[in-house]
Amino acid sequence: MRAGVWVALGAAIAVAMSVGGWAKSAAQADRDPYLWLSDIHGAKALAWVKGQNAKSNAVLKRDPEYKRDYDAILKSLDTHDRIPAIQVVNGEVFNFWQDERHVRGIWRKTGADDFRKREPDWEILLDVDKLDADTHADWVFHGANCSPSGNRCLITLSPGGGDASVIREYDPKTHSFVDGGFSLALAKSNADYVDDDTIAFATDFGPGSLTTSGYARIVKLWHRGQDLSAAKTIFEGEKADVSVVPVVYHTPAGMTAGKATVIVTRGLTFFQTEYDLVLPDGSVAKLPLPQGANVHGITQGNLVFTLRDDWTVNGTIYKQGSLLAFALAPFVASRALPALSVLYVPDERSTVSNVATGKDGVYAAIFTNVVGSIHVFRAGGSGAWSDVKLDVPPNGTTAMMSADGWGSQAYFTYESFLIPPTLFEDKGDGKPVAVKSQAPLFDANTYVADQFEVASADGTKIPYFLIHAKNSHGPLPTILYSYGGFELTLFPWYWNDGHRPLDAGQVWLNKGGAIAVANIRGGGEFGPRWHQAAMKYHHQHAFDDFEAVAMDLLKRRVTTPGHLGIVGASNGGLLVTATMTQKPNLFSAVICQRPLIDMLRYTHFGAGASWVDEYGDPADPKMRKYILTYSPYQKVAKGVKYPAILFITETSDDRVTPIFARMMAAKMEAQSHQVLFNESAEGGHGAGATNAQQAEYWALSYTYFKQKLGLLR
Repeated sequence: MRAGVWVALGAAIAVAMSVGGWAKSAAQADRDPYLWLSDIHGAKALAWVKGQNAKSNAVLKRDPEYKRDYDAILKSLDTHDRIPAIQVVNGEVFNFWQDERHVRGIWRKTGADDFRKREPDWEILLDVDKLDADTHADWVFHGANCSPSGNRCLITLSPGGGDASVIREYDPKTHSFVDGGFSLALAKSNADYVDDDTIAFATDFGPGSLTTSGYARIVKLWHRGQDLSAAKTIFEGEKADVSVVPVVYHTPAGMTAGKATVIVTRGLTFFQTEYDLVLPDGSVAKLPLPQGANVHGITQGNLVFTLRDDWTVNGTIYKQGSLLAFALAPFVASRALPALSVLYVPDERSTVSNVATGKDGVYAAIFTNVVGSIHVFRAGGSGAWSDVKLDVPPNGTTAMMSADGWGSQAYFTYESFLIPPTLFEDKGDGKPVAVKSQAPLFDANTYVADQFEVASADGTKIPYFLIHAKNSHGPLPTILYSYGGFELTLFPWYWNDGHRPLDAGQVWLNKGGAIAVANIRGGGEFGPRWHQAAMKYHHQHAFDDFEAVAMDLLKRRVTTPGHLGIVGASNGGLLVTATMTQKPNLFSAVICQRPLIDMLRYTHFGAGASWVDEYGDPADPKMRKYILTYSPYQKVAKGVKYPAILFITETSDDRVTPIFARMMAAKMEAQSHQVLFNESAEGGHGAGATNAQQAEYWALSYTYFKQKLGLLR
């Protein structure tokens, strides 16, 4: 195992060196004085990071509030009664778990009956902490796929938490890696079993095998005992594609002679996909789906999908956002589109959020006015589908967690800003039962979560939530949070997801603060149209919506500009810095986490080339001109009084990369603005690889806001 680990780490170093080499050559051709910071692992750049971390740590970590917040957040993350994220397969429940005893985490399983117990008897399949100790490495678990028999699994591990990972075959019975088993070196790979001795996979096969976005474009079938070089190519995309990924469905209806259904998803753009079905002889047949379709799975031989755009078939218009299905067998026989079944059609204020396919049913979380429900759809003998809305608590967020493709179990969660998560199980009878509930982290009776609506610049009504103590009076120190891109939704959550503000009830709300969450355009709260309204030439709508919510908070006298702060991550980092440069007097503090900022260069770093469908291509003169109207890196100027800003990012982020935060921080510092910068070594494009790292990430954020917004101490 050691040899494999060192080979993987060597590959990681090689990747880092190649990125650094590109950055150096780019810096020589570009006169930007801060582009040298794009040499991610370069000695000079890392020395700058070290110096910046020392400055921010001196200001934030020495504040007594930091340690109190860190301890409170970590305690909430390590609580043993939080809801485990599970996958149910053929009656077995799998989970990856982290707490104070399992810092890097354990991958474990138990039976569905045992899982219902208060304290299940988990079998630990892989102890990542022990693996790290044995191999002297810091692996981050990125998931596992098991063979149809369950005798072998493909484990995905990342050094540092980036998207690039190694994949190795594992024996879950002996709890050991398989000598001579399937193994893929460090890359942005995807792999799953077709049968016990065959995998479908896409990886880096060497020069010319990746897309411009840095993802695999070639899919192969690899039989046990073969050399990797002998694996058969079954599909090859184009270099201009975003990615090509094999997706395998292990269900009784999809199994033929022990083999699973394999569909190759060819990402033409970030939101346009071509789907090809792999036939038994290894050839492929293009599925008759529109390029805006999103496939969710297979149930009873039916392919289930939603539409990103209206779709006209033989004169019939199938509405954008609809949930549809058709039988695969007739397509295989005729290569023609079979009869379509309509499962659900959303209205203007509804959306199908997430979908799970089970052995004999389709489970969907459906939202109306940002309030969730769960529907179950089942195919009838006549071809019609039934639609049953399950009895779940009202006025909260519902999310499908897993449905068993081999049995009747399905699991979903319910939560809200003030109600901790509950996990429900439906055994196929339409009568869900709560099987796990997390204890409250704070007394919700002292707080209120209200939903408001405000008109944006063009008159569009933008909903938002405001959470604060009952009977509180402004001005309140207020954090405004949003995202506004890629059709990602911000439904209410119980402060339990590190990608969004954590544990506010114990470190912010209880000190007299308020939090507002804006459902701006660019997200998916009202389906694909809500997202498309802020794409490319319409991206300013997201900034206008965010500003409108901020202005409404002032109009309602909830807060003042001196007490208002904004926070966003990734695309949300673009949101907060763009809004900051456009409306510098509207806020007192900004926290910008692992952001996109330089929108003229974003296609040249990380996975940026894959996002042209979202933002447009800055290489196009017309698009470049529009992007220049909002790109924060180009808009920030000396002599303007901006709110104080804290940048937080990760060295190991190979998706967005830390480059944008570094360059913006350096530029703003040179312009004499109030800037702090903090960069952690690992975590990838996330809030940290461990609970402790997530706690640090958000403790830094809350401490900064407390200092800048005047929260009660």
